[in-house]
Amino acid sequence: MEPKISEKAWNPELEKEILKQWDDEKIYDFTPQDENYTIDTPPPYPSGRPWHIGAAAHYSQIDMIARTARMNGKNVYFPIGIDRNGLPVELYTEKKHKIRMRETERGEFLNLCREALDDLEAEMILIMKSLGISGDFANYYRTDSEEYRSLTQSTFIELWKKGQVYLANRPNNYDWVSGTTIADAEITYEDLPTKLVYMKFKIKDTDQEIIIASTRPELLCACRTIIVNPEDERYAKYIGKKVIVPITNVEVELRTHHSAKQEFGSGAVMVCSYGDQNDVALFRELELEEIVAIGLDGRMTEVAGEYAGLKPKQARTKIIEDLETKGFLEKIEDINHRTPISERSKIPIEIIPMEEYYLKQKESIEKIKKLGQDITFHPTMHKQILMNWLESINIDWPISRRRYYGTEIPIWYCKNCSEPHVPEPGKYYRPWNEKCPISNCSKCNSTEFVGEERTFDTWMDSSVSPLFISKFNRDEEFFNKVYPASIRPQAKDIVRTWLYYTLLRCEQLTGEKPWSEAWIMGYGLDEKGMKMSKSKGNAIDPLPVIEKLGADTFRFWSASEINHGYDFRCNEQKIESSKKFLSKLWNVSRFLSSFPVIKSGNITASDKWILSELDNLVKECKKGYDEYNFFIPAIAIREFTWNLFAAHYIEMVKARAYGIEFTDEERNGAIFTLHKTLSTVLKLLAPITPFITEHLWKILYSEESIHKEKQVDSENLDEQSNITKEITEFNSKVWNEKKDQGLSLKDSIKIEIPSILEPYKKDLKSMHNLID
Repeated sequence: MEPKISEKAWNPELEKEILKQWDDEKIYDFTPQDENYTIDTPPPYPSGRPWHIGAAAHYSQIDMIARTARMNGKNVYFPIGIDRNGLPVELYTEKKHKIRMRETERGEFLNLCREALDDLEAEMILIMKSLGISGDFANYYRTDSEEYRSLTQSTFIELWKKGQVYLANRPNNYDWVSGTTIADAEITYEDLPTKLVYMKFKIKDTDQEIIIASTRPELLCACRTIIVNPEDERYAKYIGKKVIVPITNVEVELRTHHSAKQEFGSGAVMVCSYGDQNDVALFRELELEEIVAIGLDGRMTEVAGEYAGLKPKQARTKIIEDLETKGFLEKIEDINHRTPISERSKIPIEIIPMEEYYLKQKESIEKIKKLGQDITFHPTMHKQILMNWLESINIDWPISRRRYYGTEIPIWYCKNCSEPHVPEPGKYYRPWNEKCPISNCSKCNSTEFVGEERTFDTWMDSSVSPLFISKFNRDEEFFNKVYPASIRPQAKDIVRTWLYYTLLRCEQLTGEKPWSEAWIMGYGLDEKGMKMSKSKGNAIDPLPVIEKLGADTFRFWSASEINHGYDFRCNEQKIESSKKFLSKLWNVSRFLSSFPVIKSGNITASDKWILSELDNLVKECKKGYDEYNFFIPAIAIREFTWNLFAAHYIEMVKARAYGIEFTDEERNGAIFTLHKTLSTVLKLLAPITPFITEHLWKILYSEESIHKEKQVDSENLDEQSNITKEITEFNSKVWNEKKDQGLSLKDSIKIEIPSILEPYKKDLKSMHNLID
């Protein structure tokens, strides 16, 4: 019989036709029902080319979550969004047009940012669609749309009215390159080489000195006290004495504090505003008067005297020279110092007193801990990232930023008395460019107002994604059906930002957790295990890879190479090697397409054996899919299909399927089993490689899409793994014996079949051409 499949190999070009079919048939359209499965999909950020190949792998697996849920009978709501707020596009626009944000008219700069985002977004959407992601692209949202920004502002206004927001002048993490405050969650730490400078401080009215070691000698001008550990006997006689700061000659008091570490440097520490977070805590606790030594331009201020105008690193070099010249330098050590770095600009941050808006979070920590405990994390280990972060929070969240491309803070100030006014929620406000919607000041009745120029921290937008997709405060019936979401899939590096802030904001606004499960993925690294970046030149563009090898090859690599939750290496050769399995699946399907599909048959011992192994495969895949760990089904399906089904069973029953020296009933049993096995494999594989499974399914089994099929369940067949071992070992023995004798696989040979394999004797004899 002629095979239904004539082509000798899977052609990835067919993926485009299949994508069009899915689009035309609208098989992924969502209509809310009483029970829905909502995915709070991370909106990717189009910050430049290429889109990270690790992100493409991540989104492929999110699609596997959606497809698995559909085949398990769930009504899947899979919204797609694009994150378009924040610093990256501003930096990209500045670089692209060779301009500076603050030297460009604000409206013009925003238009340039928008154009850049549109261009980059189009390519990102193309990649996502090419990957076969089955989300709602017809209605994808943008976080910079008026509708989205209106929601961010509305939620802020609601929290403002609840007293959850306040204005305060406090020390803040400051990224002087981007010119804005950043939250603790946007800081990473790196061990950077620096100098530990040992300086001589004179005790007033004596000829005695104490040595103080510091990595920030440029902050001598902001030194307000010296601390030593209360148990450090070396300094007991100096407690309460005045100490003269070198270079500045300012007098400060030496006092005790438990935070001073006897083993670090000399054990004596200068407390400056602000060298690190410990300084911030000490200034607050000891009620010290701060000195602003570094300005918003990232340079030393006038209080630094002759060092004013220098960048801190330049001032450090100059002041070390002066300390040595004036006899205040004891010694210098080269050390690696744990330094806070801005995630965005990749430069060391400064801590500067600034007036910002804060959202209360400290009082919510215990609530969030309880919510976190109620959320099932996949894998479980990544829940600890959230818990560790919650333990580290000691200040409220600074939510205002001094940038342009973001959601504006909807506040106008009375020009006469500076009283802040927030408008009614429900529309998108741009206070820097719009007249105040409030006619009179509630405090002094003035009619003139000044609009706020700052924007929100981008996480204020991102953290309401589950509220936006569920039409919070816009469609109550829809909201009640799809909220809370079922699952939040995301990468581990934004657990302490996106995941945490979403928990915080949604609890404050709805009183409940936004989802019941969190699916956390690791980082995509280069083949040497290094983080990819465009500047390093080790980033892989996923689009050419997908166009060359096909989405299914890429997706199968993603599933079979990435053990869920762990970092993974991206290598184009490994991606290409995944194609071998698709070729094997195609060849098996092509062979089976020669035989008619039979709904039942008189199955033999050989058939029962492979069906038992197939049942084990179903159980293994169900375990992996239930845990959203696609590594498990991908590996299991590959091993079963390649090394058991194709290598052993098909070879055993090939003659029977052709009806050579077998009865019709025996033939039908083989054909029935072959098709039952392949159709089950296709269903099990469909969430991972949706294109090839769809194509083969429609040729062999049904005009209906495989993605509308219900996933197979275990039949709980008798375990036959002991027989598997006997069969595979016997077959290997025969193949090796023929090879040793210089025979081809078709040549006859005399080998005794073990008694345990007696029920399989007829198939084994025909497979190996055994002579009695």
